[in-house]
Amino acid sequence: MTSASATAPIPPLVRREDDDGLVVLTLTTPQNRNALSLAMIDTLIVATADLARDEKARVVVLAGEGPALSAGHDLREMQAHRNDDDQGRAYFEHLFARCSVLMQAIVALPKPVIAAVEGIATAAGCQLVASCDLAVAGERAQFALSGVNAGLFCSTPLVAVSRAVSRKAALEMAMTGKLFSASDALRFGLVNRVAPEGRALAEACVLARSIAGHSAASLAIGKRAFYAQIEHPLETAYAIASKAMVDNLAEHDSVEGIEAFLEKRRPSFGSSDAGR
Repeated sequence: MTSASATAPIPPLVRREDDDGLVVLTLTTPQNRNALSLAMIDTLIVATADLARDEKARVVVLAGEGPALSAGHDLREMQAHRNDDDQGRAYFEHLFARCSVLMQAIVALPKPVIAAVEGIATAAGCQLVASCDLAVAGERAQFALSGVNAGLFCSTPLVAVSRAVSRKAALEMAMTGKLFSASDALRFGLVNRVAPEGRALAEACVLARSIAGHSAASLAIGKRAFYAQIEHPLETAYAIASKAMVDNLAEHDSVEGIEAFLEKRRPSFGSSDAGR
């Protein structure tokens, strides 16, 4: 006879909830502080790909159950691979490659992504926050690039974090490994606002709904152009942004939006073409 525990379904690593164009993705492994295990990373990559194809999804909020958004990579899983024939090198290469795919997928997703942070977001969890377009933190949230405390400098998290905050702030986080407060994160530019404790998700959803009413096509074009131009010299950046404006003007939503403004009425934007 098969035991009940052997046949019990494995709980999902990520829960998706949809509400009129707002999608909340919640990491659901609070027992390990929503660690970015290889399975969790792969699950989030699939979820992001699904969202890119979903025309009904307009804005995404990323949250975590329990005392963390995410404490970063699963160190127990990583350490277990030290017993591999190559001391884990192939696994480590695959892990960081997949993590890089995830972070770039969030940036490339043609919909705004907002992190809602309660508790801690450390190492790759802090990288996750920095990779999102916007972030709301509960007032007791804490952030760290803590790898250096365990002898593993947060080089990959620094890619995202150094693009969200000043270089000196990023290096202070990575070189000290210490926890920084929500007010520090706001001062650094890592988060957009600080909410009362326990209200980060609610405040992120309010922010999401204020964005969701705009044209999905123009938001997708604008997000893509922002990330395309931000690392370029001024002349190239303006060329990229100018093309985006021209492309945006070719969208039906732009025609409708400008006509509505001139006619002093509310625009009626069409369905999203953002995933194309």
